[in-house]
Amino acid sequence: MEDNIIEIKDVKFNYDAEDEKDIVYALKGINMDIKRGEFIAILGHNGCGKSTLAKLINAQMIPNEGDITVNGLNTREEKNIWDIRKTCGMVFQNPDNQIVATIVEEDVAFGPENLGVPMPQLRERVDNALKTVDMLEYKMHSPALLSGGQKQRIAIAGILAMNPDCILLDEPTAMLDPNGRKEIVNTITRLNDSGKTIILITHFMEEAILADRIFVMNDGLVELEGEPKAVFSNVQKMKQLGLDVPQVTELAYELKTNGFNIESGVLNIDDLVNEICK
Repeated sequence: MEDNIIEIKDVKFNYDAEDEKDIVYALKGINMDIKRGEFIAILGHNGCGKSTLAKLINAQMIPNEGDITVNGLNTREEKNIWDIRKTCGMVFQNPDNQIVATIVEEDVAFGPENLGVPMPQLRERVDNALKTVDMLEYKMHSPALLSGGQKQRIAIAGILAMNPDCILLDEPTAMLDPNGRKEIVNTITRLNDSGKTIILITHFMEEAILADRIFVMNDGLVELEGEPKAVFSNVQKMKQLGLDVPQVTELAYELKTNGFNIESGVLNIDDLVNEICK
């Protein structure tokens, strides 16, 4: 479809094994369409295939079977790789793996400079990217002196300066304290509000409820898919998959189980208060 920025069709992937009988598929037949401007959250326990899928979308690896297209470009074709990575920038879990320069503004300039963006456009892109993540005042600082949340915002700015339509974030808040997590979540929601497509891989349910849609992965397959309310209504299924639901959702579920007339899929305290007051 025209409004899909990413289309994933029957994708299977395995990591090489010395013996054919030892081959284990990390992805076993994934189908996913992501619309332009959408905010997608991908959930699943460790080893379910989330990070493998992210690397395939970013054309760091190629599917064994099936196809992934990003903005109409198939990741299988080598000539498409740089255009795909310009369209869909990736932010990793550890910002130290992504920061390459000793001055913040030089680090943010690294990507667009390698794309051949000329001055003064380069200067403008760097400043705009730093403004977007609220880090402009730190442009002459050393990244080594920044907090974890600030470093992650610099990593996001480095991707933003390349002007991608889509940003893929692989557990960007996993190594951060609550304040750092809040900074990154606020940045992500602002970027989505500005029209960027967001794909967020996360372990934090409070982040997932902000998404337009959630995909829950298990053992290389998509087990659940839908809006947060619909997905988190499946409390027992989520528990079976080794995943939590937001605390307020679990409380609402327990109340409902114990005879209270409460709607399924409550996601925040205000909704729960309204349900109880009914």
